[in-house]
Amino acid sequence: MNPQVQSYNNDPQDWSWPFWPALPLYPYGRKRTLCREVVKDTIWTFDQVQGILYTVVPIRMTVIKLNAGGLLIYAPVAPTKECVRLVNELVAQHGEVKYIILPTSSGLEHKIFVGPFARKFPHAQVFVAPHQWSFPFNLPLSWLGFPQNRTQVLPEDPTQTPFADEFDYAVLDINLGRGSFVEVAFLHRRSHTLLVTDAVLSVPAEPPAILELEPYPLLFHARDNAGQVIEDNPANRRQGWQRISLFAIYFRPSALGLTEWGQMWRDALKAPDHSAKAYFGFFPFRWQENWQQSFAALSANGRPFVAPILQVLILPQAPKKVLNWADTVAQWNFQQIISCHFDSPFIASPEQFRQAFTFLENNSVDSDNQALLAEDLRFIKELEANLLKQGIATPPREKV
Repeated sequence: MNPQVQSYNNDPQDWSWPFWPALPLYPYGRKRTLCREVVKDTIWTFDQVQGILYTVVPIRMTVIKLNAGGLLIYAPVAPTKECVRLVNELVAQHGEVKYIILPTSSGLEHKIFVGPFARKFPHAQVFVAPHQWSFPFNLPLSWLGFPQNRTQVLPEDPTQTPFADEFDYAVLDINLGRGSFVEVAFLHRRSHTLLVTDAVLSVPAEPPAILELEPYPLLFHARDNAGQVIEDNPANRRQGWQRISLFAIYFRPSALGLTEWGQMWRDALKAPDHSAKAYFGFFPFRWQENWQQSFAALSANGRPFVAPILQVLILPQAPKKVLNWADTVAQWNFQQIISCHFDSPFIASPEQFRQAFTFLENNSVDSDNQALLAEDLRFIKELEANLLKQGIATPPREKV
């Protein structure tokens, strides 16, 4: 599928996001938006970028045209002038924003935009996933900027919503003690499209279009050492993206080595670029020759998978509940998935979606196409062990 790129604006003032200190992620106060039509006259995705230390990935909002006119928004992004203008172009053609959905309780990178986005569309009803929480203090949603008179929790029974004639949804709700992990999967029946937040991902071999607009992070991570000059070409963009993906998914993939402090300082002195943009020449990463093997196992031709942080730390807390939720979703009739991160939309069947959760089953049989490489999971496994030792995390439940 080659989604049609709608438009983007070249005026930097329209990219401004002054509230970035509330969640200080790159690119901070400058967020570009890329709108793509993925189902003709029916579904559009709005991509922005977020990350740390140039490890950047897309964050995505989905807009769906309703049969009776008007729009439903799933997982809002930052309502910059550019973003609001692009949404208003759809409003002019298809009717006002009627519903705004926050499909997670734990994803701060999604939650933080809902209040500001809702204020730009004052007639929209806001529906949020259950068991919302905040840290360090559990504050009312109205204190977090949600419009008090038009915000409500998604009903347990989907038929009780005003959009029930077009959508099914299923709520995964895991109590983690200090808060809940909640994921609400939506099915748009007419287009056979499944919407998820973080539950499953697909990692493409080529960099997403939103990252191509400002490719410096791709080129920064394409280098093998601090002495290399940053060169912009398709091969470097692709290499940078694939390494960024390994960073973002595993935090410390097995093929990544870190340079000792002394050597890093010596390398920085010899670097060709000492600007702040280039982190003053510091580049502590050393990639082993087999790093592409790790990426090939991760990407696996775009097959859907569950992110390791969820596989290890979150979903094993309630394996039966997760599998029941996955079974419910797998009964729906969908042909593609739109996730809030990495690639979207990607072709996937209900069977492929369900297969992504077999790691929670005792009788599962891993294969090269299903399992992530064990050595790449090592850092997250060690993180889990440390959290268990400190009493921050609880031991996983037995597999089903």
